[in-house]
Amino acid sequence: MADVLLVEDDDTLRETLSYLLHREGHEVRAVADGVSALDEFGVRQPDVILLDLMLPGVDGAEIARRVRLTSEVPIIMLTAKNSEADIVLGLELGADDYVTKPFSTPELLARVRSVVRRGRARGVGSGTREGQYDDGAVLRASGIEMDVERHRVSVDGVEAKLPLREFELLELLLRNAGRVLTRSQLVDRLWGADYVGDTKTLDVHVRRLRSKIERDPARPERLVTVRGLGYRLADV
Repeated sequence: MADVLLVEDDDTLRETLSYLLHREGHEVRAVADGVSALDEFGVRQPDVILLDLMLPGVDGAEIARRVRLTSEVPIIMLTAKNSEADIVLGLELGADDYVTKPFSTPELLARVRSVVRRGRARGVGSGTREGQYDDGAVLRASGIEMDVERHRVSVDGVEAKLPLREFELLELLLRNAGRVLTRSQLVDRLWGADYVGDTKTLDVHVRRLRSKIERDPARPERLVTVRGLGYRLADV
């Protein structure tokens, strides 16, 4: 199924998750600290990383930052912290999703399946340095230009750096510029129809994307909210 790098310092939880992931057919490399996680990542890139935020030595945030210097492998944060500030931090550092403790096993396994599927659709994981895109299109709308193949975005002529999930969100909006995309459509396309979490993750990604493409993120003109429905990227 997938090569999973599990980074969790709680012995009982690590052993339990390793067993459950093995039972699902995944290959699991489980470590208890940040230094060991980086060593394992350097040996072979996994298909997904399950990453505890609070770790001895090198914490989860620093691991995510270092991984993102060379790889777009999917990262799911495992954290006991569920404040929006902590969620924003994890997502800003490049995590694709987060699960707050305590969590249900079916929910976690469903999220693993979802991010692995999305990563493989982008060609990420199993030793790939970054996603390979089979669509060479250059997308343009509302002063935004995206070179899909080269993973480059410019806003009003200025390059904007976007992590993979924000890039995917913007790509989806650009391909449907002028159309309203419902929240459920966005979640289904970005995380898969079997996603079982709430939509707070989508809200955070929208806010982060607005901070990079809007002249005034507090008064968005490009990525606008259609109340009761979802979001629309202005087609101008």
